[in-house]
Amino acid sequence: MQPTLVILAAGMASRYGSMKQIQGFGPGGETIMDYSIYDAIRAGFGKVVFIVRREFADDFKNIFEPKLKDLITSEYVFQDLESFTEGVTIPKERKKPWGTAHAVLCAMDTVQEPFAVINADDFYGRPAFEDAFDFLKNDCTETNQAIIGYDLLTTLSGHGTVNRGVCTLDEFGNLDGITERLNISEKDGKIICDDNMEPHELPRDTSVSLNFWCFHPSFFSFTQKVFREFLQKNIDNPKAEFFIPIVADRFIKEGGTIDVIPTTAEWFGVTYKEDAPQVEKNLQQLVSKGEYPKRLWS
Repeated sequence: MQPTLVILAAGMASRYGSMKQIQGFGPGGETIMDYSIYDAIRAGFGKVVFIVRREFADDFKNIFEPKLKDLITSEYVFQDLESFTEGVTIPKERKKPWGTAHAVLCAMDTVQEPFAVINADDFYGRPAFEDAFDFLKNDCTETNQAIIGYDLLTTLSGHGTVNRGVCTLDEFGNLDGITERLNISEKDGKIICDDNMEPHELPRDTSVSLNFWCFHPSFFSFTQKVFREFLQKNIDNPKAEFFIPIVADRFIKEGGTIDVIPTTAEWFGVTYKEDAPQVEKNLQQLVSKGEYPKRLWS
């Protein structure tokens, strides 16, 4: 059974200001997701699952079904506020779903094989998908998951600060924890975090999470268990979010291991609208180098 690619595409895109998940950036109008799916197909993934907001489902299907119907199996999962809350009364102040780990949990009934999780609006690069596929086929177990680690310097934006999950590694190179660092930017040749946390300056080769994870299907039931506890503690907090690193940290504490797979793959994304022209330029350069065809799906 081939691994599945799960794409988190239900985000609000608040900083970007529009639905960037389905915006065309490639020379043929391709979305960033198109390139991720194309790379996943080349790496050997057998299915793609889109986690979307219910009201955008038709948009996604109209865009992707014609392209993918003969190339890879595609399915759609809705992240609803009530999903997996198991009868818990949700306060009326709560308006949006519960975060990235909750989004992954929503795919529980659709995915039965080892799977990778990515963001819809990040370009991860072909080598990252090849490394993820290799791990999922050969090394993924109930007690051993993985994350693709990127060098912090390569993930900054020239148009504002970014937030990144900074990875701490143990002596064996496995993930020891992730700390969300805020307002990161390069100033005078140094990478600075203006978030009142220490260290204030981070090494340029700090390994960071860009939400590219590799999981065994047993991770769903583990996530469900942790989500129940999260709800009990946070049901009255309308802004509480259930992120993947919360579950990963608990997994490690309960004896699991998460490999940090370093990658030299080129990353870029669209945190701000001003990032869009650079993304278009980067994709055009990759096409010019022959790494992608001018029209991905023709």
